[in-house]
Amino acid sequence: MAALGVCRGILKEIRIAKGSGYKHTLIYKYVLEQFRRNQVTGAQLCRAQVEALHAAQSYLCLLSSTRLHLHLHLRYHSPRADVRIDQAAGLVGLRLPKQPGGKGWET
Repeated sequence: MAALGVCRGILKEIRIAKGSGYKHTLIYKYVLEQFRRNQVTGAQLCRAQVEALHAAQSYLCLLSSTRLHLHLHLRYHSPRADVRIDQAAGLVGLRLPKQPGGKGWET
């Protein structure tokens, strides 16, 4: 992924986390400053720029994974303790087996 795409991805995650006033946060200013500082021309190849790009890609992965984990956690770990077994199975797309009638199944 190119540096511009990584920068946009990080800024998107910041916008999702902070809301509409994200441009006034310190992290927004810091990310832009770091990308501008490590920007080089096409004729240059700098090891520090490659390392900075890798760190930015890792940070973007962390931000998006954390957001998705929180979304899944809120969806499947509801505060309700009164969820029946069949409802819990339905949350993950499973069905409980039906008890067949006939001899030997009576209680």
